[in-house]
Amino acid sequence: MSLIVQKFGGSSVANAERVMNVARIVTETSKAGNDVVVVVSAQGDTTDDLIEKAAEINKKPSKREMDMLLSAGEQISIALLAMAVEKLGFPVCSLLGWQAGFQTNSGHGSARIKKVTGERIRQELAKKNIVIVAGFQGINKYDDITTLGRGGSDTSAVAIAAALHADRCQIFTDVEGVYTADPRKVKSAVKLSEITYDEMLELATLGAQVLNNRSVEMAKKYGVVLEVLSSMVRSPGTIVKEKTKMEKMLIRGVTKDTNCARISVIGVPNVPGIAYKIFGRLAAKNVNVDIILQSVGRNDTKDITFTTSADQVDQTVEALNEIDFLEGIKIEVDDKNVAKISAVGAGMETHPGVAAKMFEALFEADINIQMISTSEIKISVLIDKADADKAVEAVHNAFIPEIG
Repeated sequence: MSLIVQKFGGSSVANAERVMNVARIVTETSKAGNDVVVVVSAQGDTTDDLIEKAAEINKKPSKREMDMLLSAGEQISIALLAMAVEKLGFPVCSLLGWQAGFQTNSGHGSARIKKVTGERIRQELAKKNIVIVAGFQGINKYDDITTLGRGGSDTSAVAIAAALHADRCQIFTDVEGVYTADPRKVKSAVKLSEITYDEMLELATLGAQVLNNRSVEMAKKYGVVLEVLSSMVRSPGTIVKEKTKMEKMLIRGVTKDTNCARISVIGVPNVPGIAYKIFGRLAAKNVNVDIILQSVGRNDTKDITFTTSADQVDQTVEALNEIDFLEGIKIEVDDKNVAKISAVGAGMETHPGVAAKMFEALFEADINIQMISTSEIKISVLIDKADADKAVEAVHNAFIPEIG
């Protein structure tokens, strides 16, 4: 007998028909002789609807009360799915995050999981129940409900799989697995049969929306084998694990991120320690910085340009304005017109010429590169947002022989 953790996103339980479809998947897994724990997100656009309702009452509600409100979405989902499983004749029990033993810190809106006791889950499994757990939520040391942030249900599922030493954690989505590019945008995109944790983490961080990056980090840390597959189409998905056999592939995927901003600090003093003071302050304010470009010094000054997420622009500018030596120095922000395109693959580490091939593809598509960042398994470029889809297709097609 195996222990399987299955996670279903909001689109998979968006209406009564889809809830029943998920119930059939869950009960079939149980009927095959497995213990089953299910993690569910809020239905469809429920979370966004709740945020809008909050705004109608209070434009700046406390984060604690927002967590109280947003956690209601998952409570609805688990109860409805439990009713569907009951209808199919299977024993079932639904649990909120705190009932399942999710203990978090007090970072309302983006809490971190400290521990999953899982005691109640084990008790219910011992009774031969299918256990349905509300994703995205937990409880802090003050017994206040907390939420884990966008994509938190993926993290909830992996945390349960790690705590219970599950044989597999299946993440059901509206696509059939992890593709080399968004199949809705790139017709030649190929579904991968397997991918490494490191590659999947890069793809998730760089704009691929199939998995939450925190869930991949946790899966890698605890050795949880993930499978990404469709809740709509019954077919094998993509396995995410430590090592794969697909060594011939140079890249595993091409992504775009349009939620990014370019920030330039113009004319900073050209003296030692300036970069440390700037990025040290940003780090203290929890601003994530990606690509960094520093100009050659001129007239005892230099320019420093970097990228961050568009969501953190206000936070970034506020942090920069707090630095004494930047008073009066020009800060330019572009959070409307840029996009980041990335190619990811462990194979590029041992194959020269990958960057040249990517840049050639962009040149042939008449796309200008503004900034470049590289690592052992990724190459990222900043370009005009208007060229984003064209760039993804151009880079993807350049590597199709290697992918196929």
